[in-house]
Amino acid sequence: MELEAAKLKYIQTWGSLATSWGINKTMAQVHALLLVAVEPLSADAIMETLKISRGNVNMNVRALIDWGIVKKEFVPGERKEFFVADKDIWELFKQVTKERKRREIEPVLKVLDELQNDVTATTEEAQQFKALMKDLSSVTNTVNGILEKAIKADEHWLLSSFTKMIKK
Repeated sequence: MELEAAKLKYIQTWGSLATSWGINKTMAQVHALLLVAVEPLSADAIMETLKISRGNVNMNVRALIDWGIVKKEFVPGERKEFFVADKDIWELFKQVTKERKRREIEPVLKVLDELQNDVTATTEEAQQFKALMKDLSSVTNTVNGILEKAIKADEHWLLSSFTKMIKK
């Protein structure tokens, strides 16, 4: 397979897989394109490669910048904006984990805490509900702690920890 065909296959596959994780297909494709690009890309280059509109490019690039996984890069002699993705996959993993934790896990923890503390009824049903919220909170806090350790850890710690878990 030629390199360009392999890159396009990767971009298409990554976009399709991303939808399983709740990520916009086009956003994943833009990110994948920027990951495999050797040089920073302009919005025009992204539009042409992915066959998407300027608005779609701008919206998805802004979202990737908000996630902290794409940056604008100055190209001498050019007036256009250029974009580049961080190529360090471990840092990418940590940044995505940090954002997902902030956007998904932390709001759930807040709601579970409110549900445990704000129910004032003392019936058996209310006690069962509060116990369930406490259990859900405990599991979610454990996941949150694991994600926090992954964010703060280096690559070797995570790999050795997974290896230990698999051997048990």
